[in-house]
Amino acid sequence: MIPFSFRARTLAAALLGALIVPGGSVRAAERPNIFLAIADDWGWPHAGVYGDPVVKTPTFDRLAREGVLFTHAFVSAPSCTPSRGALLTGQYHWRLEEGANLWSTLPEKFRSYPEVLREAGYVIGHSRKAWGPGRIGVGGRKEDPAGPRLANFAEFLKARPKGKPFCYWFGSSDPHRPYEPRSGAKSGMDLKKIKLPGCFPDHEIVRSDIADYYWEVQRFDREAGEALALLEQTGELENTIIVMTGDHGMPFPRGKSNLYDLGAHVPLAVRWGAKARAGRTVQDFVSFVDLAPTFLEAAALKPLAEMTGRSLVGVLQAGQTGTVDARRDHVIYGKERHVPSQEKGNLSGYPCRALRTKEFLYIHNFRPELGPAGIADGAQAHIGNSFADCDNGPTKSFLLEHHADPKVKKYFDLAFAKRPVEELYDLQKDPEQLTNVAGRPEYATAQKRLGDQLLAELRATGDPRVLGGAEKFDAYPYYGGPQKPPTAP
Repeated sequence: MIPFSFRARTLAAALLGALIVPGGSVRAAERPNIFLAIADDWGWPHAGVYGDPVVKTPTFDRLAREGVLFTHAFVSAPSCTPSRGALLTGQYHWRLEEGANLWSTLPEKFRSYPEVLREAGYVIGHSRKAWGPGRIGVGGRKEDPAGPRLANFAEFLKARPKGKPFCYWFGSSDPHRPYEPRSGAKSGMDLKKIKLPGCFPDHEIVRSDIADYYWEVQRFDREAGEALALLEQTGELENTIIVMTGDHGMPFPRGKSNLYDLGAHVPLAVRWGAKARAGRTVQDFVSFVDLAPTFLEAAALKPLAEMTGRSLVGVLQAGQTGTVDARRDHVIYGKERHVPSQEKGNLSGYPCRALRTKEFLYIHNFRPELGPAGIADGAQAHIGNSFADCDNGPTKSFLLEHHADPKVKKYFDLAFAKRPVEELYDLQKDPEQLTNVAGRPEYATAQKRLGDQLLAELRATGDPRVLGGAEKFDAYPYYGGPQKPPTAP
């Protein structure tokens, strides 16, 4: 932990250096506005510009055309609260104490980029879902770390003092479950054209469930487009950094709350007027912890010393496509407690960490004796609070109700069966990460190299799972309610 006095001195120096340029002139008028549009449970590659043949995302596609599209953006954790906490603070969630867990709190000592920007003269605010879910006051804060809540973006713009730069967080609750059944199909989506993830059985129930998810993705995209229209109407579009993304992957089995791409890989597009040349696709690996230092540097502030992310300003302004910064050749991420889903009264999560490169996904499961999605509740797997770490819905219910069917069992096992300490996936041969090759002789060198690299980076970033003291993650209170019974298809 960084002492408060050091943190305070660092912040003061950053603010002073940001507001005053050589010669003593103030450059506040040059600082860009910052607008973040973040969906709830929207994963990669579910956008038209990524090649999805069904979902329609004209706003996201526009940002990609007029800005920079990232192909390798990953969250710090595939769970709402820690993912958003990492984005706000620029620190991996395992550094955020209680904030590493879902339905927790974020101690006020962990500064958020909107709080820093406000002290530098920005007007900040948010609508709908920002940090969370959790209890803000328990951590000592009096308001959300994303700033005060407003009814909508139009109200925020109307109330903003003239000439003040702003930082706004638009947090949709889409496409979080539950969904209106068959909303996607009723809207005209062709279920046959949906590209099914390899970990799902091909069944109309599953296809319809994905279409319902798509329908809510489209609603988020439409509402983000309405915000862009307001920026255009007010003349603020060209001086605003616009970031559009999702807080983690889709709320389906082996997706959300998992370290596979279906859970941790997210869409990301950034538009920054003339500062970021339009129409570029960047393949560099990007982590959510990189966004906070990016916003601070763009505002002429120095990223806080405790931030573990690296600013993307250089990547955005470089002008190249493909690989821009060769050092960005991997990301690390992980998970602590999502929901209490083990035996009754046990607050344990399923602690795991991952290292992702273009060639491999390496995962270390710290407690493989536990169920990765929790345990089955009762003799019949489809009854009660079964596998509560996986959001309830028709696809989950289908797997539970047909788990004994030989044609379904492999999909059930991919989602719910116990996993070994180490997992390794060869992404050139197995891009959907369905076959664990850890332990095979031909992969021994890669497995050791990636495992050593992951542990070294976890040590360097102060992860209690490696340094000791991780038992605290399982002792922190869980402020959410119990998981609801699965929804029947």
